[in-house]
Formats: sequence, structure tokens, C-alpha cells
Amino acid sequence: MSRAGKWEFPGGKVEKDETEEQCLLREIKEELNIGIRIKRRLMPVVHHYNDISIRLVPFLAEIQTGDIELKEHLNFKWVKNEELEHLDWAPADIPVVKQISDSPLKFY
Repeated sequence: MSRAGKWEFPGGKVEKDETEEQCLLREIKEELNIGIRIKRRLMPVVHHYNDISIRLVPFLAEIQTGDIELKEHLNFKWVKNEELEHLDWAPADIPVVKQISDSPLKFY
């Protein structure tokens, strides 16, 4: 897989009759076993890989309940805005990293 070993933000596909926000809440619970509160939506990103095109709809959120328990990921890492660009990101996630890094707001 061309994206194996790359950093990615957690999330997944919106199911039928589900809002983007509901999808994120469900996916974070399934992948990380935590409850979150969504703070704000960022600009969506469309990326075309050789085998698939994806549309990412990023949100900023904070943990409300639970402790992170990795269900589908190998690792996780908390970093400051200025450290984000030093990770080896999947190409689709790079524009999201740029939105966060270029923002005058601090997201941590």
C-alpha cells in the first residue's frame, strides 16, 4: 500500500443518512475509543491518488471522554502546530497540516 507507514488524521467514510459531524464522532469512537467535542470545521480537501480519489473534511475537536485506545492504528502522537510539518504525512493529509500550521490560532 502506497500510504503504509505514513501519518494520517483519524476518520472515515460518511455512511448513509449520516452527517459529516456524526461520521467523525462515530469513527473516532470506533478507531480510538474516545468521545470528542467538535470545535470547528476546516476547509475540505480533495486528493487524487493513482488508485482512488478522496475528499477529506477535517474538523478540530477536543477529547471529552475516555483514554485513547488504538483500535485500527499503530501509533498516535500529540504535537504542536509547528511540529506537524516534520511528520511523514500521507499526501492527502498535507493540505490539512498546512491549514493548521499556517493558522495564527493555536490548536493545542
